[in-house]
Amino acid sequence: MRVYAVLAGGVGAARFLRGLLRVVPADEVVAIVNVGDDLTHLGLRICPDLDSITYWLGGVVHPEQQWGRADESHVVAGELARLGHEPWFTLGDRDLGVHLHRTARLAEGVPLSVITDEVRRAFGVEVRLLPATDDPVETRIRTVDGRDLHFQEYWVRERAAPEVASVVLAGADRATAGPDVIETLLDAEAVLLAPSNPVVSVGTILAVNGIAAALHQTPAPVVGVSPIIGGEVVRGMAHRLLPAVGAEVSAAGVAQHYGHRAAGGVLDGWVVDTRDQDQLEAVRAAGIAARATDTMMDDPEVAAALARVCLDLATELEAGA
Repeated sequence: MRVYAVLAGGVGAARFLRGLLRVVPADEVVAIVNVGDDLTHLGLRICPDLDSITYWLGGVVHPEQQWGRADESHVVAGELARLGHEPWFTLGDRDLGVHLHRTARLAEGVPLSVITDEVRRAFGVEVRLLPATDDPVETRIRTVDGRDLHFQEYWVRERAAPEVASVVLAGADRATAGPDVIETLLDAEAVLLAPSNPVVSVGTILAVNGIAAALHQTPAPVVGVSPIIGGEVVRGMAHRLLPAVGAEVSAAGVAQHYGHRAAGGVLDGWVVDTRDQDQLEAVRAAGIAARATDTMMDDPEVAAALARVCLDLATELEAGA
């Protein structure tokens, strides 16, 4: 059976996967998901990217927020605020059920990969979701004013306001790839990099031991989608983080940051938005095949068309190998 592996962060990856599932069968798609954003809050283990993708593909995501649960209530959050807890990371009542299950199972010694499979099945998600690792990896932001913040503290509590000095992927050098992650990459028909944050989503996945090496070794073409459109991020804070890793905030800048596989990077192909067609020459100058199409995935059909462009480019790269 063919397998399409997708390196995935949160909302951008979920929207891309929604389109990909209109092009290929769900049982042929495996998402390898970032866990560097995970945190323990009020004693509960929370996995924002895994949960966002599960809620999107399970059809229960909040339609306006594009994260969290639809038809959500916040009774528990209100009680916690009344008891004096700072409400910087608000958890909905439905959402709490998932976190309680995960935390209880982890306390029993069950690996995150097994729990993730339990949760996605409970929500009727047919796509396999693989945590990049079962080991603890934590994305931390060191700010110019001298603070060391968990990514969620930086993004949610501080609203990405502090100037970033550096990004630290704590524990990534000791973490090993989760079950089936390396095998999926090596056996894939194509590997796709979703339009997720290149520093703290895809970058964190690539930092886990063995994953970047598997991308270098796989015979499958590796094609990514730019998260930058017209020089701006669609959502998130990549524009705040890319300069901290020496990358330009542009479609070509992100491609150059990832690099061409033949030169030690991870890309064979790169898809940019039509508004960035002027970036194609710079991408190709780095040795990376490039295409332009509509990448603003508000409409599921646009997401499906984007997925087709990615797979067509992968097929062309395979044929020319």
